[in-house]
Amino acid sequence: MTATDRIYQKIKRSRRYVFERKDFDNYASYDQIGRVLKKLVDKGVLMKIGYGLYTKSTINSLTNKPMPMNPGGTDAIMREILKLRGVDFEMDAMSLKSINGQSTQIPASIRYKWDSKYFNRSLKVGNRVLNNRQ
Repeated sequence: MTATDRIYQKIKRSRRYVFERKDFDNYASYDQIGRVLKKLVDKGVLMKIGYGLYTKSTINSLTNKPMPMNPGGTDAIMREILKLRGVDFEMDAMSLKSINGQSTQIPASIRYKWDSKYFNRSLKVGNRVLNNRQ
């Protein structure tokens, strides 16, 4: 089985939606992993969302472009990235009320706050950008 097949199988079988490049270190060399991930991004199996970060994707039937596969949308992907990196974060009050079922109003987008000493990157999932300067 080739490195491409092994990495593809790991992605398909995983319950996670966000992957780091280092998740595949035991399958091949650094350069080969990079080539395989680029090939999977070109096929539409993965989307690159930041340096060394990828998410599962599928091809949108209307636009014929890749879109995130997570059923929770881009906000769920953002939370998964912050948890994966071990960053303590807070959401705004309106979003917390909506998620906990205390309000029927749904915010247009969730705002996150965290200490920039621990995570100081800008990530892009579709049209949504996550950074600490929101």
